[in-house]
Amino acid sequence: MVNLYISDQDIDNIHLAILDKDGTIMELHHYWVQMIKLRTDYIAEELSLNDKEKAGLMFAMGADTSKNRLRPEGPVGLKPRGVVLQAAADYLKTTNHFETLSVCSDAFDHIDQISSEMFPRLIRPIPGAVELLHSLHERGCKIAIATTDRTERAQLAMEYLNCADIIDSIIGADIVKMPKPNPETILKIFNKTGCDKKRTIMVGDAITDVKMGVKAQCKASVGVLTGLTHADELMQITPYVIESISKIEIKD
Repeated sequence: MVNLYISDQDIDNIHLAILDKDGTIMELHHYWVQMIKLRTDYIAEELSLNDKEKAGLMFAMGADTSKNRLRPEGPVGLKPRGVVLQAAADYLKTTNHFETLSVCSDAFDHIDQISSEMFPRLIRPIPGAVELLHSLHERGCKIAIATTDRTERAQLAMEYLNCADIIDSIIGADIVKMPKPNPETILKIFNKTGCDKKRTIMVGDAITDVKMGVKAQCKASVGVLTGLTHADELMQITPYVIESISKIEIKD
């Protein structure tokens, strides 16, 4: 159990902290823009895409190459893998490349395999994130990850950050039927950890994260500004909006 101070408010008696991965624990843009480029390069090689088509494919998957950032509307970073796959295949149809879903799927799988060896280049933790996770664990608070990424990928990322042994549950979009903001992900975490919703906080950078926490009736659903969403958008959903995960204070 921990007592927290978030957004000038006391949130006491917390037994479980559920956190989104990308944009909350890890830098969102740095990781996913590179992953989209790797996927695009693979597909471009298979289909002989030109530079304009490659840029269009990256945009369709969610990367704004002119800013080296993700697009606020996604789909990468917000939607499950299948949605991103379909967005890639749909764009390729506009370039007269048809029936490409299997090519895109192969690209995603291949990049998943090779990118785990590239984590030092791909993964940057949000400042203070790893320290907070360890502090919560040391005080007896359970920790869970709720992500739109695949469960296996999230597990590998936590291992790279040396946090895997303190995580009690990881639920990715591949093992739920209804993705965020549906509360199914959190309900699975409750079932696995045995924790009560009224002693749980949800922390995430996206509207879907915060809505999921609200729908699951968590004691607090916290929005952080290290991802894709502006403060005014999050404040329409929750009173708990902070600059980053480092602003969560653990009270002694």
